[in-house]
Amino acid sequence: MSWLRDDEKVDRVRVLMDEHGLDALVVRAPDNVLYLTNFWGMKGYDACVFPREGEPVLICLEASADDAARTAWTDDVRVFRGYDEGDPRPPTARVLELARAAAGAYERVGLELSLGTQAADRMVGEPTTFTADWFGAFGDVVDATPVLAAARAVKTPQEIERMRLANEIAAAAMEHCRLVLEPGMTEAQIAAEWEGFVHGEGTGWDGKVELALGFSLVWSGPGIRTFTATTSRPVVEGEPTLFEIWVCADGYWCDHTKNLVAGELTPRYRDLEDGLLAVYEDAIRHAAPGASLAELDRRIRAGIDDLGFPGQPSHPICHGVGARAHEPPYAHQAGGGEIAAGMVLAIEPGCYIEGGGGLRVEDNFLITADGAEKLSPFPDGIVAA
Repeated sequence: MSWLRDDEKVDRVRVLMDEHGLDALVVRAPDNVLYLTNFWGMKGYDACVFPREGEPVLICLEASADDAARTAWTDDVRVFRGYDEGDPRPPTARVLELARAAAGAYERVGLELSLGTQAADRMVGEPTTFTADWFGAFGDVVDATPVLAAARAVKTPQEIERMRLANEIAAAAMEHCRLVLEPGMTEAQIAAEWEGFVHGEGTGWDGKVELALGFSLVWSGPGIRTFTATTSRPVVEGEPTLFEIWVCADGYWCDHTKNLVAGELTPRYRDLEDGLLAVYEDAIRHAAPGASLAELDRRIRAGIDDLGFPGQPSHPICHGVGARAHEPPYAHQAGGGEIAAGMVLAIEPGCYIEGGGGLRVEDNFLITADGAEKLSPFPDGIVAA
């Protein structure tokens, strides 16, 4: 499915460009190319020159020209060859030439100078990174990252619709896993069930999703830790099997942590679930327009401390979601900022037991004038398989 041009999004970016005195943005991160053109590239070689006035220029791999013609919001598409028998340079050099030519008429240009992370292109196993030549090729430039972060922090109705699709797919895959989870399965086997459902059933979802990809970390019982990989450990009866899961549906993401249990949950974990859900629900009530992001971090961590897990968790407890699974804004006590209507935030408190085990809950919330709306239909807490 090709989405109609999101004029609200485009206009927001141009207003911010005007406020910052920028004549054009030159972007290469796949999520920013998607955000500005609706084109989700295959190899990450693509770029966009987005002017404050006039037609954007999409620069894409020749092999992707049909995809660009079908999905891009601009008619000015300039292609380059991935392999050129007359030019031994890598394709990124040809992209740079076309980007410089397209941006040459603009006086004040913004580049992604302080971009810390980026979303993957459709071929996720081989991310394309920036080179020094790119950053030095456009003269005296301005950092465009704050402009793009501010624009992306508040979602348009179309973006919310696209994120709801990702949330629906993730939840349906969890319902599938509820039916097949059994003690003795390995973490990797149940992760494969979830990812297989996302890709197999999510692609074509509701006639609106061209490509759905799932990304997961699955841990069970004492395997639950933060920042570790899924393994061949078996699913543990009576203890949570935790799914740290992302779905990307045509470039828009969701980010959840869901939990299943095979058999009767142990009293120890039932008590931990009750305590952590109380912290989580307090955070959700706080997440309203005008609320402090720093205070959100502070109150979640204070609640986790009261549960007997001081200094936890080591991961962020709230961040934006959109054209990346993790994007600004972030809740941090050393930072600032306020929650605003139209943001989509992942709220994710977690407690981890020394030596292994623990619990995390997470969902995505659309901030409205009336508070936080949960986007996933799948329950929080620990759900019986």
